[in-house]
Amino acid sequence: VKDEATLRKIRETGIREVVIDVAKSRIADIEPRQIPELQEEAPISEVPATAPLAEEMGRARLVHREANRLIAAIMEDARLGRQVDVEQVNPVVERMMDSIFRNKNALLTLGTIRSSDLYTFQHSVNVGVLLMAFAKDIGLDRESILEIGLGGILHDVGKIRVPAEILNKPGRLTDEEVRIMRMHVVYSREILSGTEGIPQAAIDVAGMHHERYDGTGYPEGLRGDEISKAGQMASVVDVYDAISSDRCYHKGKPPSRVLGQLLEWSRAHFDLPIVHQFIRCVGVFPPGTLVRLDSGLLGVVLEGNAQDTLLPRLNVFFDSKRRAYIAPFELDLANPPRQYAGTRIAACEDPQVWGIRCEDFLV
Repeated sequence: VKDEATLRKIRETGIREVVIDVAKSRIADIEPRQIPELQEEAPISEVPATAPLAEEMGRARLVHREANRLIAAIMEDARLGRQVDVEQVNPVVERMMDSIFRNKNALLTLGTIRSSDLYTFQHSVNVGVLLMAFAKDIGLDRESILEIGLGGILHDVGKIRVPAEILNKPGRLTDEEVRIMRMHVVYSREILSGTEGIPQAAIDVAGMHHERYDGTGYPEGLRGDEISKAGQMASVVDVYDAISSDRCYHKGKPPSRVLGQLLEWSRAHFDLPIVHQFIRCVGVFPPGTLVRLDSGLLGVVLEGNAQDTLLPRLNVFFDSKRRAYIAPFELDLANPPRQYAGTRIAACEDPQVWGIRCEDFLV
């Protein structure tokens, strides 16, 4: 659907509802006119990092690997009918939270390095990280952050009860397969509700991450404030990570485009202030994003800028005009050296198009 004439033809047929296949949709980037709105309406509790990114990255890599191994073990336990061992999960979530408090950009950046074959495990870890960073930035206390992070890590545990041929199907699901897939939310809620030591906020994250503000979500069709704050945060974070990830049936979208889509959907599906706050948390150009400067140089985003989301700190390492690597150098767009004064980000880029491994240039 590219023009009003096509829309008119659709309306004339009597069709009143359509289903949007996001994987095939053109998603718009956040527009410059939307930035002042984000800056003014999404206050963030700005707690400065206590550790440099390069220093924290080593610790973050260790806990990130540990969290992915933990999720794999939890899924296997759930498959065998065993309960989730909260005493095993809590220490890992606490170490993740400690890393976020020292410098959230380390774990946020590592969340961009993933494999479509390991989507379920990595998505669970990423949702946990994003939720904890989000909760920290809006000023929640440590206990609440831990509870929400626990829910994020475990929010998809119910997928273990969904047949693998449906969970990993590369093509479109049938109506019956969609019904079965959607049951994973019910299963997750059941598993966590039946596990001793799981707080209500974590159960809300698992049970409400597919609910929508306008009541069109599932499994309960909850509307507005019927969805808890933790549930509303989880619904935004889950969609953001899912659409920006490579999966067996679609290629991930650039983060800035996914954020633009979240803003569009906040007219109905999400609470607009929560979407604003989330974008302020991760930045218009989230850590780990490959960007092209107006000079043609390419760099990976290292850290955002709470004062101006369009001016992050980068590691610049490639000249797109010459299609050649250059000696890497850090560039803080908020405080650039004279020769780079006025430099701005022109667009996000797909690392695969350029044959670039962004993880080689994260610090």
